[in-house]
Amino acid sequence: MQPVKVRIEELIRKLGLLDHPEGGFFRETYRSKGVISSGELGQDFKGDRNYSTAIYFLLTSDNFSAFHRIRQDETWHFYEGSEIVLHLLSPSGSYEQVILGGDIGRGHHFQYVVQAGTWFASEVREPDNYALAGCTVAPGFDFDDFELANRQELQEQYPSFRDLIGRLTRT
Repeated sequence: MQPVKVRIEELIRKLGLLDHPEGGFFRETYRSKGVISSGELGQDFKGDRNYSTAIYFLLTSDNFSAFHRIRQDETWHFYEGSEIVLHLLSPSGSYEQVILGGDIGRGHHFQYVVQAGTWFASEVREPDNYALAGCTVAPGFDFDDFELANRQELQEQYPSFRDLIGRLTRT
């Protein structure tokens, strides 16, 4: 079995991963040629969007994906490594924890859809480990649709989850 740090370095190198603003590493692997015009998307979107996009996403136990939200649904696909804990804060104020991983007998999900507008963060469950996932977004992802949470504002909006938000935001 390959040491974890060696595997992380190999994945970053072989998949051509870059630092992601929310934390972790990513590389876009697909962007559809087809485009949806802004007039068809509704007022939540400014500009046209591709039908769909996909990325590789690598998290390590030394890092986390900070609370953020996007305007589209995002499907997570688990590939390898430790389980990923998704922390979801819905617009209605509820909290849900979802585990992405390879053991469906223990309630893990191979795939999970984060609904548009949901604040979410993710982290690797096991210390000294990593997780490789994929994320598919439709309509396609654009950084204009991405909002990184402001710690204080999110804590005011979800006071029951103050500690979790404090741990999984950067400012």
